Amino acid sequence: MGAYLAAVAIVFGVNLLPAFGPPTWSVLILLQGSLELDPVLLVPLGALAATSGRTLLALGSRRFRGRLSAQRLQGLDALRAELTGSPRRSSAGLALFLISPLPSAQLFVGAGVLRVPLAPLAAAFLVGRLVSYSIYVGAATVATRDLLEISVDTLRSPLGIALQLLMLAALVALVRIDWLRVLRRDYVRGTAASTDSSPAGDE
Repeated sequence: MGAYLAAVAIVFGVNLLPAFGPPTWSVLILLQGSLELDPVLLVPLGALAATSGRTLLALGSRRFRGRLSAQRLQGLDALRAELTGSPRRSSAGLALFLISPLPSAQLFVGAGVLRVPLAPLAAAFLVGRLVSYSIYVGAATVATRDLLEISVDTLRSPLGIALQLLMLAALVALVRIDWLRVLRRDYVRGTAASTDSSPAGDE
């Protein structure tokens, strides 16, 4: 039992990192091989630990809002309302956490800054990781070395580093953009387009 608790603690800690953390599936593969853990138990424990770590990361990022001006906070609240204002947009957001290839750390930080309800996102993340971790850990029984080399190459590759930097830049833009002005401009454009396309009345 101690080995499983250690694995949970390691996975939880890795998922608290806001950037440049190793993929959790590679950590699980390494733990399984070094500690001889049962994949049937390791996968759900790893998924729960990863989800808990990411959720705590999102909750911690909310404290950053206290450093923002009232106007910035109003803009973020307006953006949140825009992103969650329809079932289609909400479903698209859940899909990002379910199957997105983007680094999940920055997604959770963004969700925390926006104060998006975390329970649905965490649930989608958990389901997605149960599936992906099962595939990776199952495949590790025949190709452990190859999978770990892929994980290391991903972290060190220019594309992997560029993606992490791009996601960090997106987080900076998230809090720097004047969303009140942007959304108001889009609303005005939409209203003007609707007016132009409406049939003219009788003169």
